[in-house]
Amino acid sequence: MCGIVGYIGKRDVAPLLLEGLARLEYRGYDSAGMVITSPKSTGLKMVKAKGRVRDLEARVPKRFTGTTGIAHTRWATHGAPSDINSHPHMDPENKVAVVHNGIVDNAAELRAKLEADGVVFASETDTEVLTHLIARSQAETLEEKVREALKVVEGTYGIAVMHADFNDRIVVARNGSPVVLGIGEKEMLVASDIAALIAHTRQIVTLDDGEMATLKADEFRTYTTSGTLTTATPETVEWEAASYDMGGHDTYMHKEISEQADAVDRVLRGRIDEKFSTVHLGGLNLDAREARGIRRVKILGCGTSYHAGMIGASLIEGLARIPADSEPASEFRYRNPVVDPDTLYIAVSQSGETYDVLAAVQELKRKGARVLGVVNVVGSAIAREADGGVYVHAGPEVCVVSTKCFTNTVVAFALLALHLGRIRDLSVADGKRIIEGLRKLPGQIQEILEGEEDIKKLAAEYADAKSMMFIGRVRGYPVALEASLKLKEISYIHAEAYPASELKHGPLALIEPAMPTVAIVPNDSLLEKNRAAMEEIKARSGKILAVAHQVQEKADHTIIVPKNEDELDPILMGIPLQLLAYHTALALGRDIDKPRNLAKSVTVE
Repeated sequence: MCGIVGYIGKRDVAPLLLEGLARLEYRGYDSAGMVITSPKSTGLKMVKAKGRVRDLEARVPKRFTGTTGIAHTRWATHGAPSDINSHPHMDPENKVAVVHNGIVDNAAELRAKLEADGVVFASETDTEVLTHLIARSQAETLEEKVREALKVVEGTYGIAVMHADFNDRIVVARNGSPVVLGIGEKEMLVASDIAALIAHTRQIVTLDDGEMATLKADEFRTYTTSGTLTTATPETVEWEAASYDMGGHDTYMHKEISEQADAVDRVLRGRIDEKFSTVHLGGLNLDAREARGIRRVKILGCGTSYHAGMIGASLIEGLARIPADSEPASEFRYRNPVVDPDTLYIAVSQSGETYDVLAAVQELKRKGARVLGVVNVVGSAIAREADGGVYVHAGPEVCVVSTKCFTNTVVAFALLALHLGRIRDLSVADGKRIIEGLRKLPGQIQEILEGEEDIKKLAAEYADAKSMMFIGRVRGYPVALEASLKLKEISYIHAEAYPASELKHGPLALIEPAMPTVAIVPNDSLLEKNRAAMEEIKARSGKILAVAHQVQEKADHTIIVPKNEDELDPILMGIPLQLLAYHTALALGRDIDKPRNLAKSVTVE
């Protein structure tokens, strides 16, 4: 959510900023804007627009040139989407321009003080408070002005600041919202996401919380908000610019669903240890003695990551025999949890920047807990805060809703569960069995994807439903939750997910011919229990779509999924339901990559 792009160098900056903003559209936003200048300019020039980046581009004057600029895509928090509320924000003298991701928690208090001093606000945003604080500072340098303003600000921020009197630099700062520097040849860039940088440089520096940076065309320096210089060594990003293109697909979601066989192969590559029937996970920073001392595992995530964590908890309990559960990070951090030194905490986030997860990690670290991260983005905040972890190596995921990252995250949990299990009591035979199952996954995923046309036809039959129910038992329940989430996220069809065992305890009242049910029916020890649930639905004239390993007689339609090991079946059973949600949304004409009201990376509360 929200996006920042900045550039200082010799190139014409406006087209470059627009290109960067376009690469950040997937994060979710409702307005956009930019400010530019150049060393020979005597001021700042700004253009803003409610709507899409293309609306901003249409407003850019013909003579809108410069070599330094900052730009932003806004996702509304304080104040409705509008031209005025969009970023950048400038002071009345048009000397200071600020773009900001995050939320200023004490904005109302600061706003009241500024208004009492005669400041007139143009917008409803919290960001404008920062702009006035910087503009009113009497400090001699831009760095000191920004630092002075940040001393009185409470909340989260990733900011980029320009000043007409200091037009040879951009000053940036981070606290809880990502800021990434791009190091070029006689040019520097800044963004909130690597996606906006990768077309121009693969050398990046990721700021830590409480860190600032000054960018000039031929140099950069980093320092803390208290002014102490820090050491920043650029890292090389593995992802290519082409990874962010659609690659011939109509949507990013379809592209990312289709990439899952390769993505799973990537997360497995180089990690399987045939000799000892286990896996190598070098980034855990957890030796065998410490692993044997774990008494409980608590997994924290939000949305899709929470659901992946539920499957992960089941894998850890089943293979490592350690009590495990998954909980929404957004709830965990507010319920004053008991932090046990014998509990291993695992934070799950595709972006590695999800604010609720990051805040939970920071609270756990403050209380002395051991925390591992399961993330996709190398060098992200959670990856740096955690004691160790596992990268899921899904590659860039641009669509707002997660598909390949969900699948790879669950596979990463299978690897972790196998690793912990073999250290503890999992037999060599069971280790081999799970490894063989993992090796089958890419081929089986490809087999499912080849049946897309049949799933597309099914989606057309269910697209007119006003509401749908998803059910599953034990391993199938998290699959039902995730499938339900996918459908509501991109099709806007109301969907509920319940354990199949809970039907009789209330949800059965909803069953009628107009409300279809999607049943997750793996061929495992609970097969007959799941069939009994379908009997209950059919007895009440309910329509059923089963996802199963064999045709289900009580179902109106069955999507057949290849059988793997019982523990790994949930990985496969979710994939056809991603396609079902996709084609349902497509039939309804939805904006699949950018569903309404949602953002890719939720970096505010």
